[in-house]
Amino acid sequence: MNYRRAHVPGGTYFFTVVTRNRAPVFSDITQMARLKAAFSHVRSTRPFRMPALVVLPDHLHTIWTLPESDTDFSTRWRLIKHYVQRASTEIVWQPRFWEHVVRDEDDFARHFDYIHGNPVKHGLVNKLCDWPHSTFHRYVSLEVYSPDWCEIDTAMDLD
Repeated sequence: MNYRRAHVPGGTYFFTVVTRNRAPVFSDITQMARLKAAFSHVRSTRPFRMPALVVLPDHLHTIWTLPESDTDFSTRWRLIKHYVQRASTEIVWQPRFWEHVVRDEDDFARHFDYIHGNPVKHGLVNKLCDWPHSTFHRYVSLEVYSPDWCEIDTAMDLD
């Protein structure tokens, strides 16, 4: 099957990357540390900006902006996946990944909020501040989000 990827020099992309069979690989703190190290390692040799990231047990979402003349996000993902995979006995990743070229500021804002709201959407937490594997905390400290943004009200109505 031929997959067509949109390659925009210096583009901003939204990505979804999934574990094999949706296994909760990133519930393991060792695997989470490997993923963090993989991002650092790859960014040191093939830079990109990563304004948003959330890692859930079985998938992750992120936004990247590549350097001005660069279109090669595929090699970066291959290297990140390989870095995590090399220390694992089981296959960690689904083949491929899903990408979307971010078209404008509104598109960026929708994906940015989608990423940060994902732990609540999947029922992993009621309050985003309780999910540690997200850039949400950075944006709370920068006052982009309030600490209670996207909370689920779990209070029971007793009237």
